Amino acid sequence: MDKILKALKKFSTKEKEWVKVILRNLKNNNFKNLKLKKLKARKDIYRIRKSSIRIIYRLKNKKIILLTIERKSDNTYK
Repeated sequence: MDKILKALKKFSTKEKEWVKVILRNLKNNNFKNLKLKKLKARKDIYRIRKSSIRIIYRLKNKKIILLTIERKSDNTYK
């Protein structure tokens, strides 16, 4: 099973809705109101934070590649 789909199953309905809205905004290049941050030591990897949820993605040739969606933990950024 896909890692992202497996992680989404663990989220509540409200959290799934947050992820849906965030991904829609990301797809439409609407970065307003997103807690977006470029990760240190990475030139093309970013994270979006909403409560305890982290969405980590890569921006390559103006294309968004979703890396992971998970709750913040000690292993989130490794």
